[in-house]
Amino acid sequence: MGIRTGAEYIEGLKSRQPEVWLGGQKVTDVYNEPVFHQPIKEIAKLYDMQNDPAYRDDVTYICEENGERVSQAFKVPKSYEDLKARSKLFEIWARATFGLMGRTPDFLNVTVTAMASNSWFLEQYDSEWAKNMIDYHKYIRDNDLFLTHAIINPQNDRSKASHEQSDEFTHLGVVEDREDGFVVRGAKMLATLAPITDEVIIYSFPGFKPGDEKYAIAFALPLDTPGLQIICREPAQDGKRSLFDHPLSSRYEEMDALLVFNDVFVPKHRIFINQNVEAANLLYPKTGIGQQPAHQSGVRGLIKLQFASEVAARVADSIGVDGYLNVQTQLGELMQSVEAIRSLLRVSEYEYETLPHGEVMPAGTPLETIRGMLPKMYPRAVEVIQTIGAGGLLMSPSEADFVNPELRSVTEKYYVGREGVSSEERVQLFKLAWDLSGEAFGQRLLQYERYYSGDPVRRLGRFYNGFKRKNKFEMVDEALKGTKVDQVQTT
Repeated sequence: MGIRTGAEYIEGLKSRQPEVWLGGQKVTDVYNEPVFHQPIKEIAKLYDMQNDPAYRDDVTYICEENGERVSQAFKVPKSYEDLKARSKLFEIWARATFGLMGRTPDFLNVTVTAMASNSWFLEQYDSEWAKNMIDYHKYIRDNDLFLTHAIINPQNDRSKASHEQSDEFTHLGVVEDREDGFVVRGAKMLATLAPITDEVIIYSFPGFKPGDEKYAIAFALPLDTPGLQIICREPAQDGKRSLFDHPLSSRYEEMDALLVFNDVFVPKHRIFINQNVEAANLLYPKTGIGQQPAHQSGVRGLIKLQFASEVAARVADSIGVDGYLNVQTQLGELMQSVEAIRSLLRVSEYEYETLPHGEVMPAGTPLETIRGMLPKMYPRAVEVIQTIGAGGLLMSPSEADFVNPELRSVTEKYYVGREGVSSEERVQLFKLAWDLSGEAFGQRLLQYERYYSGDPVRRLGRFYNGFKRKNKFEMVDEALKGTKVDQVQTT
């Protein structure tokens, strides 16, 4: 089959009926649910770009294995040129959503590709696990499926391991092992875009302890598998807001969900790890699923940061405050942040690492540096928008005010910007800025950036410890040569 169109993606959604809960109500028609309808259309646009001659050759390639055109995300990179081609896909799709949708299909397609290309790791434990992963990669590639994932345990008692929780199956685990598969019970989060995806893949961050065997699992299932509940968080918009008043939240709301598995059967051919603590703990470092998807996250984060910086600059320009040095300093800081992330991405691609079997990965240190910097840079960009917009962000009239003839003279006079900026243009900019920096939608985007790759404090700690293992800080020794008391010569 190869690449899908947007219409084919939508038809796939309409053909299934997963158990989705939103606001205490069961959703019986995902496509026509107002909260999901516009985000579905935005994802469909990405699929259509694969078939658009203007983008097709940048975001897809002809697969030698099946002769079909498939996404660049499914290609195992073997050269610098392959990495650049993959980066181009990431950038084109990120720009289409201004970097505001963090879990577009390319993210997990790259993740599964990394797992499949490193199936040698799973082979060490069970040859069937390795085969299942390779087959699953081919399946989602050839059918161009859209995946979500859930890799975090519910936030219950974080001081205890999974097997120490008060309820044995608070965290997702195997309740019954069968010859044809296993049955799982419990929950996982944070399944972004789950209601509008095709399948879910389950795995976990490292951190399993002895006794956690039943929770050390990895598998994939369709979202409409019996017994699987999708419990959505409270939406940041109701799906009925006007594009004028809410230009971003009305289009790019990424629903997050808790996945509850009520004795769900997982067939044997969909199991990638079965109750093995060591394999689950080594999955990340041995398969590159931290490093390869970090490439997509880094490119997407760059576009998102660039977008926020441009919003800040346009808001400042619209009211003529970017002539002040303090504002210029803040905006200059944002522009340098963008260039720093861009440079790190280019370094990561240029200084790529080659694995023993020929796969190449972007260099890990620059990507991990991005992961450390973006959780600080993006909130800073939001803060600058809030500072520059000040009280004006709270005082924008609605679309209804602009279309009411009785208020036209008021809106034109009191909401006008600097010379050359109409009231409607200024208000549109401020509404865009408020959607990004003040609304629940914008605050979710900020929180997402802080924690999209885990606890930033722990990540920085691990980064330092890993850096220390690889570096002896030899310049210090060089600087101290000849300076010991018995070596110092009197001149």
